[in-house]
Amino acid sequence: MNIVCLDLEGVLVPEIWIAFAEATGIPELRRTTRDEPDYGKLMQYRLNILKEHGLGLKEIQDTIATIEPFDGAREFLDTLKKQTQVLILSDTFTQFAKPLMQKLGWPTIFCNTLEVSPDGEITGYKMRTKDSKLGTVKALQSIGFDTIACGDSFNDLGMIKNSKDGFLFKSTDQIKADYPEIPSFETYDELLDAIEGALDDQN
Repeated sequence: MNIVCLDLEGVLVPEIWIAFAEATGIPELRRTTRDEPDYGKLMQYRLNILKEHGLGLKEIQDTIATIEPFDGAREFLDTLKKQTQVLILSDTFTQFAKPLMQKLGWPTIFCNTLEVSPDGEITGYKMRTKDSKLGTVKALQSIGFDTIACGDSFNDLGMIKNSKDGFLFKSTDQIKADYPEIPSFETYDELLDAIEGALDDQN
């Protein structure tokens, strides 16, 4: 039995933190998992910047409300869901994800949770599980699923490399150069063809 595991930001929607960096004029917030492999280090860096500038959850949610999925993302997902089960695995947070899931047709997403004080300050975060993407893929495999994974960043490499088939999508030149063995695509048509080929091979 097959299941496709997709990253969210950079694959289906723009990077939330980059959009927020542009909205606030704070370039330091442009740093993402494409740049920093250590997610804990990256999040502490972000929380420090938010605290320094007096920014909280509401300001980020206001920016998220303006974000639209990439052109073709909804159609890609709709087509894929007709062929197999699809699960979005993201290191974003439940407080960020809901409006984006609505725009994508309410796919299933597994993500993390922010810790927020009564005044809206983001004080921390809680990961759903250690190595959440890789851990989820391994758990799915343990109950009989063959996983096909796709992402764009360092934190997607574990689930990509440990799946039956895995792909990079709109990734960085550095990641593509470091992992030439992973097929890489730039359009949804190319990615859909690759996933359909993987599904045919596993059926």
